[in-house]
Amino acid sequence: MTRGTGRGGNSAAPRSVDVARLAGVSQKTVSRVFNDEPYVSADVRRRVLDAAEQLGYRRNNAARALASGRTRSIGVVTLGTALYGPASLLIGVERVVRDTGYALRVVNTMEGDPAGIAGAVDSLLDQGVDGIVISEPIDEQGAGAAHPLRADVPVLILGAPPPPVTAPAVLTAGVGADLMARIATEHLLALGHVTVHHLAGPQRWYAARDRLEGWRTTLTAQGRDVPAVVEGDWSAASGYAAGRELAENPDVTAVFAANDDMAIGLIRALAEAGRRVPEDISVVGFDDIPVAAYVTPPLTTVRQPFDAVAQEGLKRLVHAIENPDGDPLTSTNPPVDLIVRASTAPPRPNGGASTSH
Repeated sequence: MTRGTGRGGNSAAPRSVDVARLAGVSQKTVSRVFNDEPYVSADVRRRVLDAAEQLGYRRNNAARALASGRTRSIGVVTLGTALYGPASLLIGVERVVRDTGYALRVVNTMEGDPAGIAGAVDSLLDQGVDGIVISEPIDEQGAGAAHPLRADVPVLILGAPPPPVTAPAVLTAGVGADLMARIATEHLLALGHVTVHHLAGPQRWYAARDRLEGWRTTLTAQGRDVPAVVEGDWSAASGYAAGRELAENPDVTAVFAANDDMAIGLIRALAEAGRRVPEDISVVGFDDIPVAAYVTPPLTTVRQPFDAVAQEGLKRLVHAIENPDGDPLTSTNPPVDLIVRASTAPPRPNGGASTSH
């Protein structure tokens, strides 16, 4: 079969019926392959794709969207950052969206832009997305002051309190950082520590607030003193600075850090000050970044279930897109996974710092 390649060529662009004829299958099977539908064997799928490549066939997405009323695309609003948590969540979302057969369109917001989310949502709606994921970890204007959002497609909020949203369906997933913080704090108390200090993340971040609240609630519920909070900025450098401050307090025997990077910086500063981990001070982090198992000592931490959150949230969002009149899927929270390593231990019998010999 010869196709015209320039102006005046006599052959029309190949159609799905041409692909079906060359592959020896029905036109419906071709449609199933390009829609990533189940019940198509690997051999048939390969034949269809090979035939499409040989013919130079490209499905007409514009016509398909016009016929179905959907573009089979999902938009994501996310903070433009390389920090482990937001970046890992975005990777999880990308993987799940690809597996569902939808295309992904990402718009990054910038820290310090109060109208960034609303503008990003408008941009995605202009592109005709079928649903929107908002993974925005920062409160740019303070509680209750966010720009109201309006969308005519379902919206999924990941890991943060939803801003005021008007949409056909508003879903949430990935909440529960306060519970994970409680588990981390309870682990240290169960080892016998009288109280637990907290190295918090920047309080403009919803996750930092949730982790601080989980820590404080746990201490209060158990009748323990609630020490003053030391705030970092998520970086190892800020953890190191906090460690120099906490090392001067002989009453500190346990610290819950709001992320692993700060915990690692904290441990370095404690070691330089002669405060051994875990013999003098136990440390728990949050995230379970890949290096956490290989620092000295290996870090006890709470593992964030990024893939599970993405899987759960996107499943419910796609259901809302494809079943606009149906009941929403019920949500389930993944179990909290505390990874106990060598950075935590019972306190020294006499408490406080070790004695030099």
